[in-house]
Amino acid sequence: MKINIYYGGRGVLDDPTLYVIQKMERVLTELRVEVHRYNIYEYKNGISTLPKTMKDTDGVILATTVEWLGIGGFMNQFLDACWLYGDKDLLRSIYMQPVVMSTTYGEREGMLTLENAWEILGGLPCSGLCGYVTDVTAFESNAEYAHIIEKKAEALYRTISQRAQGLPSSNQAVKKSVLHSHQLSLTPEESEQLSQFVSDDNYVRQQKVDIEELSSMYRDLLGEEGPDSEEYIADFKSHYHPQKDFTASYLFQIDGQQKPLYIHVTPQDIICSYGAQEEVNVIARLSSGVLDQIISGRETFQRAFGVGDMKTKGNLRMLNMLDTIFVF
Repeated sequence: MKINIYYGGRGVLDDPTLYVIQKMERVLTELRVEVHRYNIYEYKNGISTLPKTMKDTDGVILATTVEWLGIGGFMNQFLDACWLYGDKDLLRSIYMQPVVMSTTYGEREGMLTLENAWEILGGLPCSGLCGYVTDVTAFESNAEYAHIIEKKAEALYRTISQRAQGLPSSNQAVKKSVLHSHQLSLTPEESEQLSQFVSDDNYVRQQKVDIEELSSMYRDLLGEEGPDSEEYIADFKSHYHPQKDFTASYLFQIDGQQKPLYIHVTPQDIICSYGAQEEVNVIARLSSGVLDQIISGRETFQRAFGVGDMKTKGNLRMLNMLDTIFVF
C-alpha cells in the first residue's frame, strides 16, 4: 500500500498540523505502508507537476492549517493543478483523508472544502480529522489527542485495505451535469507534459515573446499597422502653445501601437510623426485610454505621471512643461 501526504501549510515550527501528520506517518509506517510526504511550499515553482506524484498511489492525506481564513494558497494551488493537469481516471480510485488544524477559526469549514474538492475531482473522500489548537505544547503532550490521531491513521489504512465504498453524493452529480474544465482534450501523458511546461518560468516567458512576435508578424501580413498613422498628430499640432527659448523632443510609447509617437517642439514649429528616434529628452509610456483622457481635457500629463498611469524617464523639467506647451 502506498499513501502520499500533501502538506499545504507554511512549515513553521509551531504548526500543529506538522505534529499530526508526523504521528500519522509513524503509525502508517508501522503498518508497513509506503508513505511519502510532499511539503507543497517546497514546490512553489512546480506545484503544477505534483499531480503526477500520485501514480500508483492508493490514498492521500491532504493536510493544512487554517491560520486566518480558509485552507491557504498552497493547498488551493495544488487542487487547481489536480483539476487542470491531474489524471481524472487515476483520481477515481484514490482515497483522500483531510487533516485540518486551526489556530483561529474554521477547521470544520476547511475540512469540508477539501472533501468537496476531492469529490468533484472524482476521488473517494474518507472520514477526516480537524481540531482547534490554542497551545501547541499542551496539544502535543495530551495522550488522548495522540490516541485519536493514531486511530484516524488506522481508520484510513482499513478503509483503503477493504476498498470501502460510500453512498453517492450530490457533488458527483453536479460535476457530471454542470462542471466542465475548459481545457484541451489531452491524454494523461500530455497533461503531465503540459504541467511541466507551465512550471518552467523560462518556457512561459519565451512563449509570451513568441506569441507577441507572431501577432506582430500576422498584423504586418494582413496589412494591420495598428491605429491610424495620423492618430493624435492633429490633436498635438492644434493644441501646441510654443514657449520662448524652449526646445524639446518627446517620444510617446502608446500601448497598442507598433511605433512610438515622436514630437519635437521649438519656439517656431512642432514636428509630429510615428517612428523611433534615438535622441529624445523624455520617453513616456501610457495607454491610449489615458492619452484620450488627456486630449479630451479630463486628465493632465502631470496627474497621469503622479498616479502612475504614465511611466517616464528623462529630463524632469521638460516633462513638467508638457501641460504648458499642450493645452487641451
